[in-house]
Amino acid sequence: MSKNCLECGDKIIGREDKKFCSDGCRNAYNNKMNKDQNNLMRNVNNKLRKNYRILCDLNPDGKGKTTKTKLLSKGFDMEFFTSILQTKTGNTYYFLYDQGYRLLEDEFIMLVKKEI
Repeated sequence: MSKNCLECGDKIIGREDKKFCSDGCRNAYNNKMNKDQNNLMRNVNNKLRKNYRILCDLNPDGKGKTTKTKLLSKGFDMEFFTSILQTKTGNTYYFLYDQGYRLLEDEFIMLVKKEI
């Protein structure tokens, strides 16, 4: 019984449980399977990456303060974050992975970094 490569369809020679004829075909198949499936997902991931880079640039010491105007002028999009943390005291922090921020009064924003 012969098996064919999942990527190119060529006959597979070798182990019985092999699925691909070469490393190149295996890589090409897995790259196709794992790429962003549509523009929405790709755009959201790009916005998350951009927001994360902006927070990293403004918060090199792990804790700081900035203004909403400064964040927005760098292209930060307040609609995109990865998680929300509600503290016992009622403060709300928005996180992009380990970088976070909390909205303060008078358009100020506290920047924080989670220690992992």
